[in-house]
Amino acid sequence: MKAIVTGGAGFIGSHLVDQLLDLGMEVSVLDNFSTGRPENLSHVRDRIQLIECDISIPGKWVTEFKNAHWVFHLAALADIVPSIQNPDSYFKSNVVGTFNVLMAAKEAGVSRFVYAASSSCYGIPEHYPTPETAAISPQYPYALTKRLGEELVLHWAQLYQFPALTLRFFNVYGTRSRTSGTYGAVFGVFLAQKLAKQPLTIVGDGTQTRDFTYVTDVANAIVTAAQSDAVGEIYNVGSGKTVSVNRLVEILGGDTVHIPKRPGEPDCTFADIQKINRDLNWHPKVSIEEGVSQVLENIEYWRNAPVWTPASISEATRDWFKYLDQPQGQK
Repeated sequence: MKAIVTGGAGFIGSHLVDQLLDLGMEVSVLDNFSTGRPENLSHVRDRIQLIECDISIPGKWVTEFKNAHWVFHLAALADIVPSIQNPDSYFKSNVVGTFNVLMAAKEAGVSRFVYAASSSCYGIPEHYPTPETAAISPQYPYALTKRLGEELVLHWAQLYQFPALTLRFFNVYGTRSRTSGTYGAVFGVFLAQKLAKQPLTIVGDGTQTRDFTYVTDVANAIVTAAQSDAVGEIYNVGSGKTVSVNRLVEILGGDTVHIPKRPGEPDCTFADIQKINRDLNWHPKVSIEEGVSQVLENIEYWRNAPVWTPASISEATRDWFKYLDQPQGQK
């Protein structure tokens, strides 16, 4: 069987590639390396097809879908501030790119299509743990474009009986996460600071909690979804537990400094995973302590990542405060 992984050189994608190869599948990776790294696939380079391409532009890459059985669409631009500053590039990548991949997959007659959606579509939820039926309230263009991509996938499943489903990821962490220059996920920020012996920058008072899910658990959820018969369904993928930022800092160790709390961020992310437990019999396995231990064993990966300081974070998030710190009616 042949699988295609868009964004397969990225954080989650490269771990998914590992698991697909373990299943004995033929794997083709499509990536433009805007955030993914060829090094993430260096250990399997001789076992895969790696095509550098831009899925937002139709091209020869669509021929890779010939004879493909499973398609996993993970390619996307991420992060909050760049999406506020460049909504056009996010729309092209996350919406137009998704449309192009859907068209290629439908034309090829694939038997499975799994879309990597985002829990950011919930915005600041009213209920915790948050179920798939929660209100959709994206706060910034990244969240919106990921949701629009999800809408396309669900519409294709409904209208064309296309064998697709979507998985809403919560706070994924682990080895091979991005080390790009964009201010982003807390784990990468903390790890680079720890390597540089700089204080860890805690947003607010650090009591906010996150549903941290280890990347191999997420990759396993993706494979499990592909192996199921579910079509047109949405599943949360999380640990089903919450961990405070203060607890994370305690596990990582090191000095700390506090920076202002940010608008548009929930005090808690907490996935209700009853549906995926029940329908797909998927359960996360890696505890936060085990996951952090594995990350710390590979901490040199973040050696060249930018080391953020309170001043540089303030500069990088200026537009975050400018556009999100407003009354709802004035946005």
